[in-house]
Amino acid sequence: MLTQDDRRLRFLRRRRDSSPRRFRRGVYLLPSLFTMGNMFCGYACVVYATRGEFETAAPFIGVAIVLDMLDGRIARMTGTASEFGVEFDSLADIITFGIAPAILSFEWGLVPLGRLGWAAGFLFLAAAAMRLARFNIQSAAGGDKRYFVGMPSPAAAAIPASTVFAYPWGFQDYRSALPVLVMVLVPAVLMVSKIRFRSFKTLDLQTRRPYSVLLLIAAAIVLITTHPRYVLVVIAYAYLASALVEMAVTRFQHRGGRLPAPTDQTVAGTTRDSAAG
Repeated sequence: MLTQDDRRLRFLRRRRDSSPRRFRRGVYLLPSLFTMGNMFCGYACVVYATRGEFETAAPFIGVAIVLDMLDGRIARMTGTASEFGVEFDSLADIITFGIAPAILSFEWGLVPLGRLGWAAGFLFLAAAAMRLARFNIQSAAGGDKRYFVGMPSPAAAAIPASTVFAYPWGFQDYRSALPVLVMVLVPAVLMVSKIRFRSFKTLDLQTRRPYSVLLLIAAAIVLITTHPRYVLVVIAYAYLASALVEMAVTRFQHRGGRLPAPTDQTVAGTTRDSAAG
């Protein structure tokens, strides 16, 4: 038989277990500043895109990609990672890598397509939101950090951003605007796909590298500085194509690099054809 004190202790224990978890007040300022800058770039891209200043709007997405790469790395290096930072970063990415490239693409080349144009822009936005939600779930569950499952939303946003930056004049004709659908829909499909894209999160910057690596980085900086329009387009589309090429190579290697062995039916059919000939 339980005494009155035992019942009281059990009641207090249940109440303590069911009490909600208390969250820490305040935020870590340093990584949050990078995330805020990321969100500001997305907002600025939308503002300039609606004004028709595409040459000014597109680079903001490129700056946001750099800031998005830095905020997480700085948070891990300084030990300032938090749940608030993760959620704040996801909401900022929705604006910068979902809404901003969708509106930029629509104002730049999807307007002549009418409803088809704004529907394609919304599909890009929806795919970016689904990609970020799936990434948060997979990150919490762990997994292979060398790869992303699906195209990362910053890389997908770089496709329309680099294309608009290379050709900021836009399209006014229905037929000439049809290729813009491919530019928007292909990254959208890849974001929600299961194709693996290389991740550079495991890149160790503290290990020693050959001097040639530093020389290649310097050459890349020079090319981006002197020919930014063409180099950024090549980088964006090369990353997109790299996952498809790697997937094709992997499937070819799994098959042993040889054609499938002929079946009995194929052999029999070949024998009959030879006999008939």
